[in-house]
Amino acid sequence: MPLKILARLLLAAGTMSAMPVSAAVVEKAVDYDIDGHPHRGFFYYDDAVKTARPLVVLVPNWLGTTEANRRQAAEVAGERYVVFVADMYGAERQPADGEAAGKAVAALYGNRALLRERAGAAHATAVRQVAALRLPADVSKVAAIGFCFGGATALELARTGLDIDAAVSLHGNLSLPGTIGSEPIRARILALHGDADPYVPQEQVDAFLEEMRALDADWQLVRYGGAVHSFTDPDANTPGKSMYDARVARRAFATMHDFLAEAFADER
Repeated sequence: MPLKILARLLLAAGTMSAMPVSAAVVEKAVDYDIDGHPHRGFFYYDDAVKTARPLVVLVPNWLGTTEANRRQAAEVAGERYVVFVADMYGAERQPADGEAAGKAVAALYGNRALLRERAGAAHATAVRQVAALRLPADVSKVAAIGFCFGGATALELARTGLDIDAAVSLHGNLSLPGTIGSEPIRARILALHGDADPYVPQEQVDAFLEEMRALDADWQLVRYGGAVHSFTDPDANTPGKSMYDARVARRAFATMHDFLAEAFADER
């Protein structure tokens, strides 16, 4: 379904997240290759805004480039950013359901080098295609953000030492199993975490804090009392585990936008 039609239907039905969809937001699909496997990412931006905006590489949750996750990316883009949705699985390998997504994510968490490779390829594709497609993005201002699995991936991208302005994790895993070499973190780090998230226990939080302090990174951790996993996902409805929270979502998105505005405003 074309995004503009989708936006009109969404507006008619009522807002489904903390931010409204702009009817001017357009979608552009981009095919790219990683190790011989086709991948498909998606750009979102408001074509009514003619000035260049920062580029945000967005890694969706474990379900991949679903319609719901792409709609969320369009909402994030709004008038503020040009957003590129990363494909972490492959154009023909998107998970069919939660069970398949769990297996796909477990495989990537168990191979962090591959996880970083795919995230890095998405970033490189986004930057390259801005020029190729003449998109209204300023590639001197770049951030990576992600939701759940995507939040963990955004942090992993920052751990590669990539020279981006910021990395934001929304209810993502804060540390992953196994050890892998990390470069000094150049990006500013923001982790937005549900304090009651059963999938990101205190041990992960402690490991993240220890890591950030040891790396002397520019970081922030915001904890939302009572919030569980997926608090920005309107479709999350498993009490005590994964649950949408409109109030927390509003706070989290406002915090993210303020954080990114500051990061993009400073000269690197």
